[in-house]
Amino acid sequence: MQPQRRRFLHLAATAGAFSLVSRNGWAQAYPTKPVRIVVGFAAGGTTDIVARLVAQWLSERLGQQFVVENRPGASTNLAAEAVARAPADGYTLLTIGSTNTINATLHDRLSFNLNRDFTMVAGLIRSPFVLEVHPSVPVKTVPEFIAAAKGNPGKITMASFGVGSSSHVAGELFKMMAGVDLLHVPYRVSGPRLTDLLGGRCR
Repeated sequence: MQPQRRRFLHLAATAGAFSLVSRNGWAQAYPTKPVRIVVGFAAGGTTDIVARLVAQWLSERLGQQFVVENRPGASTNLAAEAVARAPADGYTLLTIGSTNTINATLHDRLSFNLNRDFTMVAGLIRSPFVLEVHPSVPVKTVPEFIAAAKGNPGKITMASFGVGSSSHVAGELFKMMAGVDLLHVPYRVSGPRLTDLLGGRCR
């Protein structure tokens, strides 16, 4: 495996931590008007839920409205681009996670630079990756799952919350390390993915 590819996969498979970032620092009287928190995923996923909890907490304590705005698309790049183009006044915030870091390695011509155009405000959550299967899949351990996948190449699905997302890249790394062929099924957000898993539509 090429060193650059190995570095990318190792980075992408780390625990998914995300933070709130801004284009600029806050003034002492901040905030004096409503603040937008832009989320790069559709409503209902982990990032969206955490952003809404934080927005409610900040609204109650700072006396100004913090509003979550969902801008899904292009694996969070649309949201990041919108915030990078917003005024650098601290009133447009962005939730950034490992997917944003992955994008920086996958795309050569992004219209923004994470290190140059954003400033971290606060770390919010660490979200580890776990392997889950529907109860109808007759496995109880990871070795049993690998054996089942090898016996049914391309027949077991692997759900992620989007092409190029951290869950997708972690799944691809698992496939490479275990030597298995899983069918990737990308979702726009994690909520429907879990619903389909519980319903047996995605195993």
